[in-house]
Amino acid sequence: MPPDFPLLLSLGRKTFRLFSESLHTKPVPPCTMFSLCFLPMLFAALTQKQEKKNPKQEEEVCESKYDLKFRRGDLLEVPRTLFIHFGIYLGGGRVAHFIPDIMPLISGDQRKIQKMVTNTRLVLGVILKRGSVRVDSVEDFAYGSEIIVNPTDKVCSSLPPLDQETVALRAERLRGQVPYSLLWFNCEHYVMYCRYGTSMSFQTFQFCKTVRRLVLSRGVAKAMWLLGLGLVLYVHVALSSCMLLLSLLVPFLVWMAA
Repeated sequence: MPPDFPLLLSLGRKTFRLFSESLHTKPVPPCTMFSLCFLPMLFAALTQKQEKKNPKQEEEVCESKYDLKFRRGDLLEVPRTLFIHFGIYLGGGRVAHFIPDIMPLISGDQRKIQKMVTNTRLVLGVILKRGSVRVDSVEDFAYGSEIIVNPTDKVCSSLPPLDQETVALRAERLRGQVPYSLLWFNCEHYVMYCRYGTSMSFQTFQFCKTVRRLVLSRGVAKAMWLLGLGLVLYVHVALSSCMLLLSLLVPFLVWMAA
């Protein structure tokens, strides 16, 4: 019962007594008086229900804001410091994304797992190759960064995206623990599979291309030749035929692959 109910009840009784006296009529019957006095309680109950609905209405308004910006099945890209993070928009302000996380391996408490992934959880997940496809809010997914919508559609012009609903259903179906690999199955592999039906990562390709330029270069081959020659002259010992062949073969392979 609301705290102001006795006051409303008293005001209701006084109002109807004054109303009956002003009209010089008979007093209002008890049953009618009870029904009229019941109105303040009904009004207070309806007011409480309306107040309870307000937070939910505000939440729906907040969610519809993202539904106006994104469509269900859109691929979302968020630039980070050292990499780019990807996710699939599911509607209602929710994003499915694949992220390394150690927590599902050490705890079965869903409340702990659903908390925002910290840097420690992320790094340990990368090292132990453990990850999970989880659904978070747009704010938690973006983490204050700008969101880019469907940037890979221009890059993958020869590979048309799947139907929006099919993309979202694929993203939802893979929820849960998934083996994680920084190079061979990361968040980009996940969204590319959901949206285009093929698992690939442009970040991994660029990383491997950069490593190839650094390691498999003619400069590295020349350095290995000089290092091997200097080691032989410094040790002043006779090398076995196997070691000599290896010292010549490794720089040669690097030179040919460069």
